[in-house]
Amino acid sequence: MNEIIKSLYDRKSVRVFEEKPILAEDKRQILQAAMEAPTAGNQQMYTILDITDQMLKEKLAVSCDNQPFIAKAAMVLVFCADYQKWYDAFIEGGAKPRHPGCGDLMLAVTDTVIAAQNAVVAAQSLGIGSCYIGDIMENCELHRELLQLPEYVFPAAMLVFGYPTKQQIDRTKPKRCRLEDIVQENTYCRRNGEELRTMFDKELTNRTFEEWSQAFCARKYNSNFSREMTRSVEEYLKAFR
Repeated sequence: MNEIIKSLYDRKSVRVFEEKPILAEDKRQILQAAMEAPTAGNQQMYTILDITDQMLKEKLAVSCDNQPFIAKAAMVLVFCADYQKWYDAFIEGGAKPRHPGCGDLMLAVTDTVIAAQNAVVAAQSLGIGSCYIGDIMENCELHRELLQLPEYVFPAAMLVFGYPTKQQIDRTKPKRCRLEDIVQENTYCRRNGEELRTMFDKELTNRTFEEWSQAFCARKYNSNFSREMTRSVEEYLKAFR
């Protein structure tokens, strides 16, 4: 196994960091790696917010589901899907652009998260851990104010970075599904009950499928933060309709 693939296999989310700064050159390499990501039409439909203000970090730690480790991270980046800059550029150039729609936003989000993952891979190669913070999509009104986001900018992902503690390095990575559970050939085939139970049997240590499914649904899908995320994203989408 080559080093790049091994790094991808080994990488796991890190939420506890050593009190050690990330060197300016390493930070620059991570950001540059993000910008080298595949992008639709070479448009780079994203803007990366480098959160260096400690008070802002602390506010984001609270607004993003009260996660104190966000404020303790050596580097915090918010990856914004950004169609505002293109719309403004079209206006500046005398074009007559239509208003951005949901398809434009989805394409921009794709661009954005690909760039974010490049940053994750680059950081991992430097021994720097990372964690995605999906909660940045919540609290639309507050985050728009905190980050001064115009209407055609959507905070698609937040990443925190730092050097992992030994406990985090030694922590077992959660099991993924089997390849055959995820990869289908040519067309989509909806899974039956038996196939679903087999797919998620990795979660069933000392509990039944029903116990796991009901608990996970309550903790994640039916949770208050999940409902807020849906509400908030719908609010962002209003600008693109």
